[in-house]
Amino acid sequence: MSKELVFGHQKPDTDTIAAAMAYSYYQNQLGYETEAVALGEPNDETTFALKAFDLAAPRVIKTAANEVDSVMLVDHNEPQQSVADIDQVAVSHVIDHHRINGFNTAAPLYMNVRPYGCVSTVLYEMFNEKHIAIPADLAGMMLSAIISDTLLLKSPTTTDHDKEAVEGLAKLAGVDYEEYGLQMLKAGTNLAAKSDNDIVDGDAKSFEMGDLTLRIGQVNTVDLADVFTRQADLEKAMQALMDANGYDTFVLIVTNILNSDSDLLILGKDAAKVAQAFGKELAANNRINLPGVVSRKKQVVPPLTAAFA
Repeated sequence: MSKELVFGHQKPDTDTIAAAMAYSYYQNQLGYETEAVALGEPNDETTFALKAFDLAAPRVIKTAANEVDSVMLVDHNEPQQSVADIDQVAVSHVIDHHRINGFNTAAPLYMNVRPYGCVSTVLYEMFNEKHIAIPADLAGMMLSAIISDTLLLKSPTTTDHDKEAVEGLAKLAGVDYEEYGLQMLKAGTNLAAKSDNDIVDGDAKSFEMGDLTLRIGQVNTVDLADVFTRQADLEKAMQALMDANGYDTFVLIVTNILNSDSDLLILGKDAAKVAQAFGKELAANNRINLPGVVSRKKQVVPPLTAAFA
């Protein structure tokens, strides 16, 4: 059996890194030969989690076909979010919690896609179904992923499955998930040292909607004002990325993790239409306020998909 690489989407977040590590470990216990890799460096939040549980970050790759013939995908399935040469390798497995879009293969594959708040919750249940023990350090990373994706179980994407997984993984990792979770989330909101490009594109994904390409980024903070004092420079960075990559519209979701509110900063020819998708009018400062909105996957992408269909 030849080696396979396991990885998540570009601009990796905590769930992407944790899921690659967890699924690689899971498959290796079943007799596969796999390696967890990443399509970018870990962000501050993920780095905090890795350090907390004394784990090394997966190595970063740019292409996969030069190393393997087959890969396993976690936390994504859309080709534009994957490795650059995804069309040159076979995809044998997909473990995800997102929509299926633009994905097809030449041969049958194993897929496990469940509508949970985090793909690490899917993996937690898979470990339990196969009676595979989760090491304490890996449990800590999977716990970190669920806390990140559900904003400490406050996001509307949170399911009872996520809550059960958090309790089980926290016990395995030996931590108080509420205390640890707040520390981890705050570690990811230290934006002072980040460049404008890192803020707008550090956790951004491209979405094909109709015949348009929307780039949707998200950044967490404990004070929206801290982010928007840099708005002019952030807009310049967004415009430069649009010009360089052909995005039609760029949406930056700025989320306050303490009160679960977001402001959207919107640029592009369809900015007004984006605002209308949420029943809002675009303000002169190119922003709209969305109280209670924290999830790109569940609260932002669906109304935009409907508006641009």
